[in-house]
Amino acid sequence: MSVRKICVVVTARPSYSRIKTALKAIQEHPKLQLQLVVAGSALLGRYGNAVDYIESDGFKIDAKVFMVLEGENKTSMAKTTGLGVMELANTFYNLKPDAVVTIADRFETLATSIAASYQNIPLIHIQGGEVTGNIDEKVRHANTKLADIHLVSSNDAKQRVLKLGEDKDYVFNTGCPSIDLAKGISNSPSLDFDPIEKYGGVGSDIKWKDKGYIVVMQHPVTTEYEKARESVFSTLKVVDELGIPAFWFWPNVDAGSDGTSNGIRAYREIHKPKNIHFFKNMLPEDFLRLLKNSMCLVGNSSVGIRECAFLGIPVVNIGTRQNNRARGSNVVDVSYEEDAIKQAILAQVKLKERLPSDDLYGDGSAGQKIADILATVNLRYHKTIMY
Repeated sequence: MSVRKICVVVTARPSYSRIKTALKAIQEHPKLQLQLVVAGSALLGRYGNAVDYIESDGFKIDAKVFMVLEGENKTSMAKTTGLGVMELANTFYNLKPDAVVTIADRFETLATSIAASYQNIPLIHIQGGEVTGNIDEKVRHANTKLADIHLVSSNDAKQRVLKLGEDKDYVFNTGCPSIDLAKGISNSPSLDFDPIEKYGGVGSDIKWKDKGYIVVMQHPVTTEYEKARESVFSTLKVVDELGIPAFWFWPNVDAGSDGTSNGIRAYREIHKPKNIHFFKNMLPEDFLRLLKNSMCLVGNSSVGIRECAFLGIPVVNIGTRQNNRARGSNVVDVSYEEDAIKQAILAQVKLKERLPSDDLYGDGSAGQKIADILATVNLRYHKTIMY
């Protein structure tokens, strides 16, 4: 069998950690050739320059696609996706891959799926079949229907993809590649770097070594984007009042992220919290090590649902962004109401023993499983509903 060219499109900071071990396994597989396309906010400095970490990890980037329009609102999301279809169509035409991989549910991933499908390129979707809040819910299932091969992260997700009418011979439960990274961290959990010294960031020089710390990552909810500033203000106020040292990470590029970012900047300038330090990004392994040694994760990131479950880290999940997503016992769900957030954080940080590891989203071997499937599965670009 000839070597297959597998084109993986990474469009955002979190997508890289969701695919990193699979990229490595594809790169090292004798029957596969990795074609890596970095696009969207993964190329932008204000969202953490994920492209720099990708290159420093030794991956060769075959194409960079600039496609993000300013605005961070519903209209700019639609236009960004449209521009992505045009640019990625040219990219795939030039690279001539044997298959294209699209990742999860971010709004712009639909551009990858359309550009590949319309050119009769077999489309592989990673992390289909899950349930979430906001626009991600629609995008994820749209990607599933456009995709020819499905590499899902849980048994629950596999059953949902099958109920969508997909062929059982093309739906594989590989687990999530991000759990591979979490497994590596769980085997070597010590925090062997100073986050502020290594990554800089802005804000107070917090006394995290003496008192312990929490990690905060709160993104806007696209279906509630007009409330983004108000929502993040509530969390900032609670974390500030509690006085617990906190490492706070910048939001993703979504409708409402401008409101979230402005809320963070305004609160920082007006109130000057002495217990919060802000970062744009970190290497995935460093971020997971920081999480592993924290008392709690606060916010609405899917890392609280996935990696934190495997690592046994308490989580306070705020609002509707992760609605109905399968979760472990490590997660406490709360509304945007300040007292509810405060009481949940206090309860989670008081847990004296680490929670047990939950392999809901995989056992830490997803990357190699994905590469092996891509090397052997029948690549097709035509399918018929199976019900």
